[in-house]
Amino acid sequence: MIHTPNTKDLDMSQKTLLENLNWRYATKKMDSQQSVPSEKVDAIIEAIRMAPTSSGTQPFELIVVTNPQLREQIRGVANDQAQITDGSHLLVFAAWDNYTDARIDEVASLNVQARGESPLIDQYYGNLKTLYVPRDAETNYAHAARQAYIALGIGLVAAADQEVDSTPMEGFDPAAVDEILGLRERGLRSVVLMPLGYRDPSGDWLLPMPKVRKSKSTMVRFVE
Repeated sequence: MIHTPNTKDLDMSQKTLLENLNWRYATKKMDSQQSVPSEKVDAIIEAIRMAPTSSGTQPFELIVVTNPQLREQIRGVANDQAQITDGSHLLVFAAWDNYTDARIDEVASLNVQARGESPLIDQYYGNLKTLYVPRDAETNYAHAARQAYIALGIGLVAAADQEVDSTPMEGFDPAAVDEILGLRERGLRSVVLMPLGYRDPSGDWLLPMPKVRKSKSTMVRFVE
């Protein structure tokens, strides 16, 4: 599939999902003079909020950082990746550090509020507590982090749909980001970063290059 991310002659509203995905890429250089409009950021955030997670627990929080000083600090512990400060918004996916009775009870309560009292809800989340809470914290954090990655994928697609550039980032010091944002005292650990902004055509070496993906025949196997 040929990657033509600098094509501007297509109306994004007329693009298909696959065209949007072909348009997007992990932007390496963002235009620091352009800010993503609040309505587009809100649409991306809402898509992330609607992302599926295991048992509907949504075991992560989304931290939206616009403060320039904080983003500068985060850039300093993220291999000096310029998108963090050149973009206008930095999304930080922060997973629960553990599953607890209280956290699962809160999810169950939301279900009751939306769906009404039901012994099935009580039983389902009671079983979940029996399964999750006794496990060690690192196992539970890893599970929660995987749910955050599901939401990251939804966020990347939503950004492309809004014609907003984004870059998924793992290259940072999670403990340092946790310290900067005060996450540990809130029972959270940073998992992945996602700057939002607009590509800088004059400074991004990746922009003119074709998208590289494995072929369908190489990557996909049908079992019938």
